[in-house]
Amino acid sequence: MRLAGIDLNLLTSLDVLLDEKNVTRAARRLGVSQPAVSHNLRRLRELLGDPLLVRTPRGMQATPRALELRPAVRLALETAEAVLQPAPRFDPATADRTFVLTMVDQAAFQLMPALVDRLARTAPGIALRLVPPRDADQLGAAIADGDLELAVGFFTDAPAGIITEPLWAEGFACVWRRGGRGTRGPFDLERYLARSHLVVAPRGRPGSLVDDLLARHGRSRRIAVTVPHFLLAPAIVATSDLVWTAPAGLARAFAALYPLAVRPPPLAIPGFTIAMRWHVRLDRDPGLAWLRATLREVAPR
Repeated sequence: MRLAGIDLNLLTSLDVLLDEKNVTRAARRLGVSQPAVSHNLRRLRELLGDPLLVRTPRGMQATPRALELRPAVRLALETAEAVLQPAPRFDPATADRTFVLTMVDQAAFQLMPALVDRLARTAPGIALRLVPPRDADQLGAAIADGDLELAVGFFTDAPAGIITEPLWAEGFACVWRRGGRGTRGPFDLERYLARSHLVVAPRGRPGSLVDDLLARHGRSRRIAVTVPHFLLAPAIVATSDLVWTAPAGLARAFAALYPLAVRPPPLAIPGFTIAMRWHVRLDRDPGLAWLRATLREVAPR
């Protein structure tokens, strides 16, 4: 039997009729007229090929077929009610859930300490599982397949079915060892280019935004060290004479931990945006909505 074209409200009428065994009382419980319930009973009899309720000296009684159907009817209604219930409210104080997400290490350094502190105070049952960053194609597939619930990073693509929301705008700053060689006085482009540089290349590929920008003006710099991780860069710069052109927020954060000086770069470098993204399928997930709201609150200003 195909469900298309069948009024599933008939199951509600059948459930109440089998309970009350009286059309008038069933109508009262259902909040409809007695003729409407009688009409539904006729339709049910035609549909199921059974009288379902028959008159006896003791009033209306269910047929064997009706008694056989009753548990299935009740289960179907309970299942439908569960499906149609609104999503339960997410209470971070009592929730027990693990979120799977990925962050580029720059964003993780700036977000995770504050986020973990917030969870410890307000959501002790919430756990976070960070997995390594992936390239654009792998990331999109992981989000679409549900392997990742949330990603935080710098995105230039716009895959279908994936929502991207900016968290904060980031610029650049130059970082070097505090009190190091050649760090006093004005810091212009010539002094910048005369120094040796450290570059962070998360994908391990040569070149950078700064080098592309310099090349467009016919200039270049000497890159002495290339590392794949942002967290390695400040330790090297703090013990050398290298200059690191770093995301400004990250530079300020590291300067509070290492003997580093931070200055604006001597050339205009376009900024970028750190954003979070998730699949549209999870847009109304109450737990994930709470996590996104928490990330907005702890993100750098």
